[in-house]
Amino acid sequence: MAIDANRIHSSIGNVMQDWISSVATAISPMPVWIIVVATLLVAVVAGLLLHRLLFLTIGKWLRNTEHYVWLLVLEKLRAPSALAAVIFFTTSLLQLTPISGALAALLARVLQIALIALLTWIAIVVTEIFGSVYLRRLQVDVEDNLLARKHATQARILKRAAVTVIAVIGTAFVLMSFDAVRQYGVSLFASAGVAGLAVGLAARPLLSNLIAGVQIAMTQPIRIQDVIIVEGEYGTVEEITSTCVVVQLWDWRRMVLPLNYFIEKPFQNWTRENSSIIGAITFNVDYSTDVAAIRSKLNEIVAENPRWDRRIVNLQVTDATADTIQLRALVSAATSAAAWDLRCEVREDLIEFVNTKMPECLPRRRQQLVDREAAAPPLPPADNVEARQPEKAGLVGSRSRSQVAGQRIPRSASKGKS
Repeated sequence: MAIDANRIHSSIGNVMQDWISSVATAISPMPVWIIVVATLLVAVVAGLLLHRLLFLTIGKWLRNTEHYVWLLVLEKLRAPSALAAVIFFTTSLLQLTPISGALAALLARVLQIALIALLTWIAIVVTEIFGSVYLRRLQVDVEDNLLARKHATQARILKRAAVTVIAVIGTAFVLMSFDAVRQYGVSLFASAGVAGLAVGLAARPLLSNLIAGVQIAMTQPIRIQDVIIVEGEYGTVEEITSTCVVVQLWDWRRMVLPLNYFIEKPFQNWTRENSSIIGAITFNVDYSTDVAAIRSKLNEIVAENPRWDRRIVNLQVTDATADTIQLRALVSAATSAAAWDLRCEVREDLIEFVNTKMPECLPRRRQQLVDREAAAPPLPPADNVEARQPEKAGLVGSRSRSQVAGQRIPRSASKGKS
């Protein structure tokens, strides 16, 4: 005999109504606050138990099917879904309680705020899920990761900006649910008084960093793992948040800079287009150095070094001072870290080569000894005292001293005159 489905449904509904009526009759003599507290406790416990059961079942099924992306989504939705289950059970059970007046209005306001917070939380979690799933597709741990770092930087900055905007909107909806705050907000936006100016000035850093974050995500002057020189320090971009950039310096220190710094001030980016870079090694040697031999040794050293990317190697005389000449060696590497190590190793090998094979070509200072006696002008004969001292001989008459000094006077003339 066929079973009438409508009759079964109606009977089940009658049983439920009778059970609810009996429960309401049993708790009606109790104080209202005890009923409310008991109802909230039952709603919280029932919601968490049902949520736990559903999550265990769905998680076990997803692990068997190896849908790891959906497992990530499920894990992200654990806390918001628990809040949603509690709100659902609380709303359903509070309808069975005999409450009214101010207490009912208060509970309705609390549930409204909880619902806004739940929707805001879900929107943030969904944004986090999409960002995490997108980032899992990028491979930033490979050598040629320029495109991956570009997309990773855009995804992280835009995700944080979206989370900030969603949180601000959710907070605004919660505040606007109160009549006093809503009227104040309307009057504040309608007027252009001092209060509006103060709020605008207070929000300026947040808005400027938010706009700077969007600009960095679009134009990308920096990216995650970019090697930069900022404030005279060498470092790597470790993290880009919604308000600041964390730079890991070469000695593991962290420099934290606001986002708008990279929009308003200059800095060096060594990996803007690609990670390859040219390193320079400069050193001084003597003028007698065989530059061709050092150039040949440089080619030999670089060819045996695995850090060289086989692109650029060169040696030039870049300067000449009074004592030495300056040599500059250029070598290229795939990354800035490899270029630094390559420069240090090439400098060490070249110095060792010059020190062992050309010790006479090391920088040295030259001094010239001058013989003062050889450089002095010739003097008159030693026996001609009067010629060397004409003033004392009394022969300076109307003629000049130079004429007297250059004329030889016979001894007989001088004796006869005396």
